[in-house]
Amino acid sequence: MQAGFAMVEAGFTRAKNTGNIIMKNLMDFCIGTVTFILIGFGLLMGEDLVGIIGKPGFDLFTSYANFNFSSFVFNLVFCATTATIVSGAMAERTKFLSYCVYSGVISAVIYPIEAHWIWGGGWLSQIGFHDFAGSCAIHMVGGISALIGAKILGARIGKFKRDKNGKVVKVGAFPGHNIALGALGVFILWLGWYGFNGAAATSVEQLGSVFLTTTIAPAIATVTCMIFTWIKYGKPDVSMCLNASLAGLVAITAPCDVTDAFGAIVIGLVAGLLVVFGVWLLDYKLHIDDPVGAVAVHMMNGIWGTLSVGLFATDSAPGYAIANASGQKLVGLFYGGGFELLGLQFIGFASVAAWTAVTITIVFFVIKKIFGLRVTREEEITGLDATEHGMPSAYAGFSMLPDYIDEGSAPVAVSGDVPVAEAVAVKKMPTFDDGTPKITKVEIVCKEARLESLKNAMMSIGITGMTVSHVLGCGVQKGKPEYYRGVQIEANLLPKVQVDIVVCTIPVSVVIETAKKTLYTGHIGDGKIFVYDVEDVVKVRTGETGIDAMKNFD
Repeated sequence: MQAGFAMVEAGFTRAKNTGNIIMKNLMDFCIGTVTFILIGFGLLMGEDLVGIIGKPGFDLFTSYANFNFSSFVFNLVFCATTATIVSGAMAERTKFLSYCVYSGVISAVIYPIEAHWIWGGGWLSQIGFHDFAGSCAIHMVGGISALIGAKILGARIGKFKRDKNGKVVKVGAFPGHNIALGALGVFILWLGWYGFNGAAATSVEQLGSVFLTTTIAPAIATVTCMIFTWIKYGKPDVSMCLNASLAGLVAITAPCDVTDAFGAIVIGLVAGLLVVFGVWLLDYKLHIDDPVGAVAVHMMNGIWGTLSVGLFATDSAPGYAIANASGQKLVGLFYGGGFELLGLQFIGFASVAAWTAVTITIVFFVIKKIFGLRVTREEEITGLDATEHGMPSAYAGFSMLPDYIDEGSAPVAVSGDVPVAEAVAVKKMPTFDDGTPKITKVEIVCKEARLESLKNAMMSIGITGMTVSHVLGCGVQKGKPEYYRGVQIEANLLPKVQVDIVVCTIPVSVVIETAKKTLYTGHIGDGKIFVYDVEDVVKVRTGETGIDAMKNFD
């Protein structure tokens, strides 16, 4: 499951953050294990205290021979999954330190306490609430945490374009850099889900029924999503269908042991539509940036799966054992059971949602106050692999496509102390002046992330034509070596863009100063500008030369 979540998140985001995402998914489980040992397991599975928490203890150390080893490992994996869900919605702009802190808090306190209510003998289990494998306890909790975290954190640069009044006028798309990797993650997760849902089965017959419903729901959800996106957008959406598979798995997780094939079909059908609606809602109405669709998949379908128990639970399922506090058997609304079970499921959903929303909001605001939640603007544009982990790229040796970000008129913070003359050097090349009207070529080499801003700046001064090329450059800044596993990294070829502009009526000084102002951040490597005199220009279509050939271009 951890491998699957890592692959989905990495594939659905940009290449410059892949190493950071892998590291976060690795540390979810490792940090979660530490905090689960210290306090989480006791709060979850310890002796019940007034139905609210388990009694903390250290039997793992003091009574190892009699310790319930399998229960610890089983619940630890569920705990790590809850923390992992949050990672996707907050990807590409969260400080790694802050991520480690809130991941640890989720594993230590937030998840174990609400899970105790459901699985540890707490008050929800006593009144008849049912969540077989975690639609509510795991996925909804992770999804709510993801929603609140993404809202507090803010959207990635360029995700939402706003007018002068702050109103969102356009939603930007950031395609995942490797959909094949994301698809591999979905297949791994689907396989892992058979263990996720099936491990608590108490008989072979119940296990078979769980496997059946766990297969039907995601399949129906994916087909539904494919048909819907095909009709709505004219083409079946690949990444959305991958999300739909996960949505169907999330939705069936709570009722997988108590529903039949018909119930699984309806649950999957709704999940396939709900995930599309959820992604649209966050983008176009709530304006919350969720790079991988974690909120739509986990929160919305976690809620749907929790409530669906009250609709589709049937005693024809093997090992059926849902009963209220009086011991009376309960079945779903659509199977003649009335509203009692649905009401209990709603109480469980509402109470766990309230607990999660309050506690995770406090955690995020405390972390924001102490450590800060978000990386700087420059770090986000550069990528978290380089800025948070010191690795040039998770794909060493490959040239990445540029990451164009339309920053509009937003100023770029000067984060370095290098003078502009050194950061954006200007070199005057040999001239060929023979007395003809002056035509000048300005060649600008700069970081890929600044191309969109440079283009907009040039157009604002009247430049209407330019040629852009991808180039590779290398260089090592003295005194600032980079290391990998303790070994200094040699100079690498890094992707840049070269922008060629030929001007004759617009002053060259205006072009240069505009470019310098746009590119400058105060660091070595902001860019270089070369200025050439041009002997002549020939327009191929008309045969015009010189100034006449330049008409309508600058």
